Order: sequence, then structure tokens, then C-alpha cells
Amino acid sequence: MLATFFSAALQGIEAAAVHVEVNAIEAGEPKLYLVGLPDAAVKESADRVFTAVRNSGFFCPLLRTTINLAPGTLRKEGPIYDLPIALGLLVATNQLQAVNFSDWLIAGELSLSGATRPIRGALAMARLARRLGKRGLLLPAISADEAALVEGVEVCQVDSLDQAVRFLSGKLQLTPIVATAARSRTKAPPAEGTIDFSEIKGQHALRRAVEVAVAGSHNLLMIGPPGSGKSMVAKRIPTVMPAPTLDEQLEILSIHSAAGRTLTGEAAWGTRPFRGPHHTISDVGLLGGGTIPGPGEISLAHHGVLFLDELPEFKRSALEVLRQPLEDGEVSISRSAGKITLPCAFMLVSAMNPCPCGYLGDAKHECRCTPTQIQRYRSRISGPLLDRIDIHVDAPALSLAELRTEQLGEFSGAVRARTEAARARQHARFSGTRVSANARMTHAQIRRHCALDAKLGDLLQQAMEQLGLSARAYDRILKVARTIADLAASESIEAPHLLEAIQYRSLDRTLFY
Repeated sequence: MLATFFSAALQGIEAAAVHVEVNAIEAGEPKLYLVGLPDAAVKESADRVFTAVRNSGFFCPLLRTTINLAPGTLRKEGPIYDLPIALGLLVATNQLQAVNFSDWLIAGELSLSGATRPIRGALAMARLARRLGKRGLLLPAISADEAALVEGVEVCQVDSLDQAVRFLSGKLQLTPIVATAARSRTKAPPAEGTIDFSEIKGQHALRRAVEVAVAGSHNLLMIGPPGSGKSMVAKRIPTVMPAPTLDEQLEILSIHSAAGRTLTGEAAWGTRPFRGPHHTISDVGLLGGGTIPGPGEISLAHHGVLFLDELPEFKRSALEVLRQPLEDGEVSISRSAGKITLPCAFMLVSAMNPCPCGYLGDAKHECRCTPTQIQRYRSRISGPLLDRIDIHVDAPALSLAELRTEQLGEFSGAVRARTEAARARQHARFSGTRVSANARMTHAQIRRHCALDAKLGDLLQQAMEQLGLSARAYDRILKVARTIADLAASESIEAPHLLEAIQYRSLDRTLFY
């Protein structure tokens, strides 16, 4: 007897429909055939499924059984087909008289006891089910909570193979998970000692630069000696960023779900991700890829912060792969298993020392680096990559008086209110376009929204010539000036806004050229 169930296969952060066809006949040698480009984990499902079926109170007759995962041109990976294969086997052997299984998209890993285990990519499967017009999904716990975040499709949690059988045979009613309830369960609990921007002592210029960077989603480079607070500032940047919109939140969670990460902590509902990979990370780990392409660190930081501490210590090849994603907000990965395009509209925050020992220009410590060592250290960051970082700011060492002060700085909530107001102006300005922040403006939008009068134009030209800045830096200055004007609620760019934006590029020549 032939039985067909509907499941899905992950392709990046999207899902494609898969038909799980199970056919069992008495003729021929008793044997199992699994076809349809399965990977090793899928091939191993036969042993898990047969054991789970027996331990759930059913039997596995010795028949010639063929399991086809269609379409055959699409690679299948992971144990997500255990549950639909087990259900198809029960239907094919007349142990289950299912009455409504064609309305459901089903996925789940089975333990040997028959209990279900979470899978990755549940959000993508929910969007697929909605596109296909399915009634809903049957998924394990946690995965069901993720899928329920997508509205317009029913999601039911099944904890075991036996529960799924009783539901599909009409003997059990399951209550679909409500989206609002799922969102409340995927919210991160308040952490003890939650970090706040007010904990940063001194560094007033750096705090201002961070506010400007967040307000326009600009990339930021902090340069200072060890212990000046660069990492501390970076980790608090998400606390001053505007809350993600519903669409942004679903994109964030889709990527983390496809990567097999649970919706807690940085991937929880209502939070923006913060990724801080070690400088030993590989190109694939940063960009994404693998035998079957999947998201890397830059995609996991989508709509959030990618923090690269000790920037010159990263491999040159790893840094250079960032150039195209920083421009386009997406990355295309081609492998033998296929080509995928992943979103990666992240805010790059990086930090570095002014020299290998870190004490160049420090009044309290002597720098013992030779000019050749300093030049070699700085040259690890290429000019094209540096041009893509909008704001360069100095982070000097703190004085003892600043360290001892008990006075708190401005709280994250106050800074976030200003960045949200600036972002609101940008959303209104770019309404109807794919651009959401000043840092993403196209050349045409720069000409339209960053127009300068003759006097300011001459001022910018003089600064460009004196600092030896590139044409790309010219556009970055205008974008940052537009953001500073938005923070000041100004309709046009004024001289103070432009001058502040120019001084954020002044480190180009002194440090790197």
C-alpha cells in the first residue's frame, strides 16, 4: 500500500516542499530502500523509525518497503523525516487509517522510545505551509513554538509518535498554539545584572559616536589601548538599538532556527542578536557555507551587531569576504549542493589597538613597537574594507579619576529613545523603498537627501583633499552627516553636522595611510 505525507527540506533559511512516499508490498525480498538524495542522517532514520514504531506499540512486518523523498533532485539532510516516515509506514501497513493527513506538513526527529525531538528550520516550514495552503503543521515541542510565531497557519505540538497517530486518526484533539503565547514563551527572561549603557565611565566622544552609529546603522571602528573599554561598549550597543519590527524579528529568528539555535538569549523574541566571533574563525564560519550551505556569523548577526575584537588579528581572507556583504546586506554562497542567498544586514562594530603592543600615544605607557611593526600591523586592514566602515573613533585610556567616579552615565533607555526617533525619521523618508536606515542609502538617495549648499560643498572638498579620502569615504561622510542631522531633528545638513561627520574619518590618514 502506498502512503504519502508532506514535509520540507531546508535551503538556507527557506524551506522547499518534500513528499514522503512510503510503499510496502509482500512481493520480493523483505528489504528497505530509501531514495531521494538522502544524506547519512536521513539514511540512518530507518533504524530509528523501526525501533520507535515497535516501542510505540506497533509492529513492523517483513515487507519490501520503498521510501521515496521527492523531488529526487533536492538534497535531504537531518533527521527531520523520522516522524513522517514512521507515519507513512503505519499507513502503508494498514495500522493507521488517517483521515486528514494531507492537510498537514509534518516533521520531527524520533527517539528510540517514540518521543519526538526538536528540529531546525521550523519557522521556514511554517512559511512554506502557509504558501502551500496547508491547514497547519505537526511538530515537536520547541519547534512548534518557533513555527507558531508565523500567523495564518495552525501549529500543533506532538510529543510522541503515538500522539501523532491518535491525532491523525481522529481519536485525539490538539489545540493549536497561539502566536502571542508562543512569543511570550520565546522572550528572554531578564538576566541577573543586565548590562546598561550607563555603566560606561568617561569616553564621552565614544558614547556619542556609538549613538550616531546606531541611529543610522553605521559601521563603527574603535581604536584605543587595552583596557579602554572598547569591548564593554560594544556589548552594550544592542541595549541602545531600536527594538526590531515584526518583520525584522521573524527574519532574525528564521536564521537562528535554520542554524539549529533555540529561541533563547540573543535569539529571543524582542531582542537583536550580538555576535562576537573569535579572531581565529575561518572564512566559512564567518561567511557561511558547508557541504550543504548554511548561515555563518554574519547572517546570525542579521539586524543586529557583529563585533570583531582585535580586528587586525583576523585572517586577511576572512576580513576581505566581508566587503560584498557590507555593501549588499546579503551573501550568496555556491556549493556543489546548490546556491543560496542569505540576508546579512548587520551593523559591524570593530575594535583594535593603535599598534601591536597597544600603547602608541599613551601618556602612561611606553610604546616599544618599531615603525615597521606598526605599519605591518595596520596594513592588515585593507583600504577597501576600511572605506566601508563609516565611523572611526578614538577610545583613549581612562584616567584614575574617571575609573573611581561613582557617577553613572546616561542610561540605555534615554539613548535608545533618541535613536528610535532618528530611525523613525529615516523610515518616513525611505517609505516605499527597501532602504530602512541612512547607512543603506543608494547613490541616488544620497544626492536627494544629503544635498549640500556651495559653502558646505567647498568645506567637504577641502577635507577630502587634506585627508586623502576616497570617493567611497565621501559618500560615508554624507550618510553620517544625514544621521547627525536626524538626531538633531534637522531637515537639512548644517555645518555642525558635516564637521562632526568629517572628524569621524580623520583617523584614516593618521592611522592607515
